[in-house]
Amino acid sequence: MARSISKRKKPSKDDFQLKERFKTESEVFDRQTLIVLSKIIKKGILQSVDYPISTGKEANVFRATTNDGTFVAVKIYKRETSPFARKDEYLYADPRFEKIKHNDREIVRAFARKEFKNLELCQKGGVHAPKPYYLIDNVLIMEFLGEGELPYPTLNVIKSENPEKDLELILGDVKKMYKVGLVHADLSEYNIIMKEAPYLIDFGQGVITRHPSANHFLERDVITILKYFGKKGVRKDLAKVLEWIKQS
Repeated sequence: MARSISKRKKPSKDDFQLKERFKTESEVFDRQTLIVLSKIIKKGILQSVDYPISTGKEANVFRATTNDGTFVAVKIYKRETSPFARKDEYLYADPRFEKIKHNDREIVRAFARKEFKNLELCQKGGVHAPKPYYLIDNVLIMEFLGEGELPYPTLNVIKSENPEKDLELILGDVKKMYKVGLVHADLSEYNIIMKEAPYLIDFGQGVITRHPSANHFLERDVITILKYFGKKGVRKDLAKVLEWIKQS
């Protein structure tokens, strides 16, 4: 008897996208986070969490919709898979978080709270950064930087049409942050969204200027940005830029 052999269906692009979305969502939607999101929806803060717009080792960001149809960004810090490998460097040395419990759940919540507070400082200082709206547990709701359904691209994706102007704007925001007592501590072309002006994002690692490593982090941020724009033909002296940032 001849054996019939059925060919296995080749996975489609839709299958791959579905698999990736399931992986992305399963990393953050643990039972406790689902309870938190349910509370947020019941309070009328959100109508829906729509789809992922950014993924990272420590958190994923989703576009969401409020009850009045406004788009917002929802950043969910991962409870189970987040490494926070260098948490001591960014968290325990920060005077604002000296008394947190040293367990994974509290650390995740502290990083979410830290980003919220840092974004509040940015708003106080007039920094181009997302407006923080709401925080509960490991879920941070903030301004959605995008047009229609699509988020604006980051600097590493879209490049700069006017490198000299964009560098001045970014360094201007670094100076404004320093004036209100904040250092980003993870600034790069990957953490800058290109709207009508460059917007700084991802403030979870940001430290206040009283942090013992604040000057080291500031110098590292500036070196990274100057190196990026140096490749675009815009060059500045590191020492002079740092001196200018620290001037009151």
